[in-house]
Amino acid sequence: MAVEDGTAGDPKDIEMTIMLDKKMNEEFDWSDSKLPIRDALWDYYMEKNNHSTDKTEKDMEPTLDMSDDDVKALAEKLLKK
Repeated sequence: MAVEDGTAGDPKDIEMTIMLDKKMNEEFDWSDSKLPIRDALWDYYMEKNNHSTDKTEKDMEPTLDMSDDDVKALAEKLLKK
């Protein structure tokens, strides 16, 4: 992940977001969506927050520090219908 000055970020940061980049249908047998989990969560929060980008960014921020299991559990809790 590059930081604002263009230098490479900590590789650990990339590892922490791998689950967010997996496709919904590859990770969950109940989903046929090809969206990355990150996008599916973003869409959920945008709807919940009446399309407020600021509120959605605030809701999404914790996912960047979550473990894969926590991201998966959050997606399951919010997105499984």
